[in-house]
Amino acid sequence: MIIGLRHAGLVVENLETALDFYVRLLGFAETRRMEEGGEYLQTLLGLTGARATTVKLSAPDGAMIELLHFTAGTGAKIDTRLNDRGLTHIALTVDDLDREYARLGAENIEFISPPETSPDGGAKVAFCRGPDGEFVELVQELK
Repeated sequence: MIIGLRHAGLVVENLETALDFYVRLLGFAETRRMEEGGEYLQTLLGLTGARATTVKLSAPDGAMIELLHFTAGTGAKIDTRLNDRGLTHIALTVDDLDREYARLGAENIEFISPPETSPDGGAKVAFCRGPDGEFVELVQELK
């Protein structure tokens, strides 16, 4: 039986750039950093020679993401679209989407469109891209 969602993992090209985005711009807190490799990681991932720095980040509500920077055994960059199969984005709740849209835009963060209100009026939503091209959905609950 599932008792909770532990974290979502994001493979990043540049760890410092990703930390700047997720910690400084989005407000996550770094809670753990590890250098991983050897037989355990290679067996677990099925990747010969894999070595990675992993960083756990916590949102104010306790939700977590894990940044993985592979220093050996790096894979290819995939240009994901929002309608591709599989995991395509992470969604974050914000208190004022218009303010976040303006603030992040001033930091040259790329958005697909300005904030839009959902047809049922329950949320205001916008998608932006993180430093590795990953989609981040920002949602302000209106009801």
